Amino acid sequence: MIAALALTLAPLSARAQGAPQIERGRYMVLTGHCNNCHTAGYAPREGNVPEKDWLLGSGTLGWRGPWGTTYASNLRLTVPAMTEDAWVAYIKSLGQAGQNAQPHLPPGKEPRQPYNQAPLPPK
Repeated sequence: MIAALALTLAPLSARAQGAPQIERGRYMVLTGHCNNCHTAGYAPREGNVPEKDWLLGSGTLGWRGPWGTTYASNLRLTVPAMTEDAWVAYIKSLGQAGQNAQPHLPPGKEPRQPYNQAPLPPK
């Protein structure tokens, strides 16, 4: 999971060079939907938030429920203080299960159903 946040923690020069680890981290942040909670205004603006503003926390937006009200933390402040073990201990505790993902299909090759389409076709 630390790789998922490498995008926000890496020097700009590494990003400019297109470092594979940085791009993988960006992919993990996007597919893990980290921004939906940890970037103020990301979901209502359908992701139209400058990357420089990602993962700074939910700001004043809270989530209220039977547990009380919680606010998504600023991951750019909290993650540097965490160890890799803190990120991966939970996933490792689940043990091995399931199967490997299907292999990548190149553009133009029709996948088997079911699949999600991105971007969505126009209405």
